[in-house]
Amino acid sequence: MSHPAWNLSPDRFFSPEPSQRRVARMLYESVADLPIIAPHGHVDPRVFADPDYSFGDPTEMLIIPDHYIFRMLYSRGIPLEALGIPRRDGGPVETDHRRIWQIFADNFYLFRGTPTGVWLAAEFSEVFGVEEKLTSENAQAIYDQIQEKLATPEFRPRALFERFNIETLTTTDAATDTLEYHQAIRASGWRGDIRPTFRPDAAVNIDAEGWRDEIRRLGEVSGIEVTDVARYIRALEQRRAFFKEMGAVATDHAALTAYTERLSLREADAIFQRALAGRADAEDARRFTGHMIMEMARMSIEDGLVMQFHVGALRDHNPLISQRFGPNMGADIPVQSEFTRNLKPLLYAYGNDARLTLILFTLDESAYSRELAPLAGHYPALLLGPPWWFHDSINGMIRYRNLVHETAGLYNTAGFNDDTRAYPSIPVRHDVWRRVESNWLAGLVVRGIIDEADARDMARASAYELAKAAYRL
Repeated sequence: MSHPAWNLSPDRFFSPEPSQRRVARMLYESVADLPIIAPHGHVDPRVFADPDYSFGDPTEMLIIPDHYIFRMLYSRGIPLEALGIPRRDGGPVETDHRRIWQIFADNFYLFRGTPTGVWLAAEFSEVFGVEEKLTSENAQAIYDQIQEKLATPEFRPRALFERFNIETLTTTDAATDTLEYHQAIRASGWRGDIRPTFRPDAAVNIDAEGWRDEIRRLGEVSGIEVTDVARYIRALEQRRAFFKEMGAVATDHAALTAYTERLSLREADAIFQRALAGRADAEDARRFTGHMIMEMARMSIEDGLVMQFHVGALRDHNPLISQRFGPNMGADIPVQSEFTRNLKPLLYAYGNDARLTLILFTLDESAYSRELAPLAGHYPALLLGPPWWFHDSINGMIRYRNLVHETAGLYNTAGFNDDTRAYPSIPVRHDVWRRVESNWLAGLVVRGIIDEADARDMARASAYELAKAAYRL
């Protein structure tokens, strides 16, 4: 029995208008084979520490770790237990990975036209060489085909790193991480450029689950007994220095809002002491995080680490899921964000200092043209990160460029990062960006806004140079 084949057009995502399509194709061909700079993501560094590391089977590689996939399936009534997602209480979940794969295949139609569907189509076809579309009928045959590939040396993580033409890949690591896998990568002599990123949210956001345990760990790994806010600051500075020694070029911070405030040492310590005693409230958490974002900007000026700030995700909106499965399980929801007033204390203090690079990300697209593009188009310290998370899509990328370009220009943006846990999606996601950007620039050419020479330069910048420069790689 034959099954429908993948039919990925070489001109996919380009305009159907012939003159724009011609220019888009030319621009894309000029950047398609450039190395990948992946300066922000969540691939586990341990996959690179062991040269013989195996991803396991297709379910382990493609479904269980990817909240983009199981989020959609859950929305259609499929329990996460049925997809093998581990429960916090150790309760029963499906362990037959072929059965999980069959559920995925039975529901693969749900991803039609979505970013995840676009990524998966290219992964199946171009990364794994699967010629047929995934269906209920061929699910197990395709499982076997991918499993056979994963068992070969060519599909070990280090081999794929070379095949994907990745120049630099950064991971995202807690402030208390010992970076043992990064140390193992270094010690192995492998030349792949894998760098850590310092993400201190668990130690900064005092309302985070397990914050006091994280402070205890911070004291242990830094060698500084963290009993007050002054020692706390010194411990974080020590960890940043260690990360930098291990190759880190950036920090990463997430908060519900962009609120910033400079607290006095006395005020900050009073909140810190309440948090240690378990008596801090929501207002304490808001003010302390705002203060620490200021402190992190100050530290970045001193140590040179690029600062990333992700705003606008209301984490773990569905308590049933977070209580049963933990955080980051597909239940984070965007909220409206404000930047102009919230960032003013930070920008007043540091926004004119070119030693600071602060890359801003938002889930609130309405802020792009209203606030973020004007801010980045003025302050030397600011760059705009690419469309993030829910907006990492064909239409999201187009909206992003249309909303920010005329005010901020191209060179006040930071290129592209894939922000993924799904390692085989990295080349696919960068390819989507390069195609969409090429088509968007081609639209400027055919309308006489720029010429082809400028478009070529801009396409190369967008695909490669902007990220390399923004992250000082």
